[in-house]
Amino acid sequence: MRGHLTVIDGGFSTTVQDRGRTGSQRFGVSACGAMDLASLAIANALVGNAEDAAALELTFSGGAYRVDADALRIAVAGAAMPLMLDGAPADPQRSHTVGRGTRIDIGPSASGVRAYLAVSGGVATQPVLASRSTHLRSAIGGYEGRALRGGDELPVGGTGPTGVDRRLRHDRRPYFGGVIRIVPGPQDDAFADGALDLLTSGRYRISPQSDRMGAVLSGPSLPFRGGFNLVSDGVTMGSIQVPGHGRPIVLLSDRQTTGGYPKIATVTTPDLGKFAQRRPNERVVFHAVSPDEAEERYIAWRAALDDIPDWLEPA
Repeated sequence: MRGHLTVIDGGFSTTVQDRGRTGSQRFGVSACGAMDLASLAIANALVGNAEDAAALELTFSGGAYRVDADALRIAVAGAAMPLMLDGAPADPQRSHTVGRGTRIDIGPSASGVRAYLAVSGGVATQPVLASRSTHLRSAIGGYEGRALRGGDELPVGGTGPTGVDRRLRHDRRPYFGGVIRIVPGPQDDAFADGALDLLTSGRYRISPQSDRMGAVLSGPSLPFRGGFNLVSDGVTMGSIQVPGHGRPIVLLSDRQTTGGYPKIATVTTPDLGKFAQRRPNERVVFHAVSPDEAEERYIAWRAALDDIPDWLEPA
């Protein structure tokens, strides 16, 4: 470790996140991890990190930080949050090499919800169950299992930045709009005829009650065919679970590991990031696709993530 990033203001809700905590859901431990994996990967690539290095997930606003290391490369990617270095505007979606004492200010998002502040070497907090991701409800991982606040000192890994600063090409800048693709099931047969058509009718919005565990959708209640209680089974990120009140809930990174309500559909992996960038009261249009199409889109999305270093150019 070679220094710290000191928190001056933690913003609305900032946590340490990486790709998530895999292999422990069978023990009831949430996977956690970044809500928008593509934006995390872009931020990490800009500073020369591996795709799964831990970074700061900024929600609605980024806060303020001080560099307490001799040299650090930083980058912000994801939601459109203004970046300032020592009071001067700086471009997001590119890296900046800064020295000891530099103040980093990241303002409120103009569009999108979550951005990622990556630092060269990654945020080097102590891993818990092979991940640095924060799970707020169980208070594990990240920095003391909680959102950041002023005075926190985040250790930085690695040996320091090398090479030149880079930026994300304009033709690769993220777009968070468009339809959200879903695959029907696994319990779509628990719903009355027409329920899936109702879900894809474009009448739903993100409720302000949403969080990292799940996004509650405001709109028509989905009718059940019979009862709504099931024997609990596993859930995944993107599962659209429907409790007895009929309002869909899209389960997200901090979801529980099992659930006993029917799941009418599942958001496809490539669309989870842009769904997580939808703001409260923003409209969501779902579009049902086949499992084969979802698999093809996942393969293309995974290949694109592998190609992110090729999307960068000298700044």
